[in-house]
Amino acid sequence: MSESDVHKLTGAYAMDALDELERARFEQHLSGCEDCRAEVAELRETAALLAETVATPPPASLRDSVLAGISQVRPLPPEVPAASPVSTPADTPGSGAPVGGGRRWMPLLVAAALAIFVGVGAMIVAPWADDEPRLTAAEQVLRAADAEHVFLDLGEAGRATVTRSKSQDRAVITTEDMVSAPEGKAYELWFQTPEEDMVPAGMMPDSADQTVVLDGPAADAIAVGITIEPEGGSDKPSGEPIALFDLTEAT
Repeated sequence: MSESDVHKLTGAYAMDALDELERARFEQHLSGCEDCRAEVAELRETAALLAETVATPPPASLRDSVLAGISQVRPLPPEVPAASPVSTPADTPGSGAPVGGGRRWMPLLVAAALAIFVGVGAMIVAPWADDEPRLTAAEQVLRAADAEHVFLDLGEAGRATVTRSKSQDRAVITTEDMVSAPEGKAYELWFQTPEEDMVPAGMMPDSADQTVVLDGPAADAIAVGITIEPEGGSDKPSGEPIALFDLTEAT
């Protein structure tokens, strides 16, 4: 998923319409994106207001069409017109030309989608306002009853712990004081299969302290590795792992 695609998930995230992996990736992006945090807060406030109204359930076809398109549209802030704008035929309502750049309909589409959720029923009544806070994908793994942990002290490079839950079929890596990868390089994560093949499991952000959900199923993996790769990542490890977490010895 590209950086521009991640920005489009604000509406779906605000409505709790992402799957676990998408939510984990977006929350990781959210921690460093002030614009997306502001949009999510505004959308949640709008949804809370709409939840207090009584709406007529929409046709199933309308709900399906909006849900199919909501993840493709990112709401934009209102445009501020320049002082003393000069009207032209193209700007006149009814002329067929978009007014104000033709982009103000985008927030309305998201608001309409929120209203449709409100009309459908229980599934859309402020899911984030439950008595119990919703756990992120990482928290579900870390708090799982069958969570297994492998800790490695990487010396000057920092410390890291891999937690795997077979019931969740997920693994999470948590780092402390992790040094940055060399310039032009990045850390890549890998699952080692029972056949000892190394399967890509995502890239690690350049941050000393982080919690990252690995991509892909983890239940059958025998180890998790970290290698230094080009910034875009590799299909196969370029060299020996700088760290290998043996899941067969997890506690």
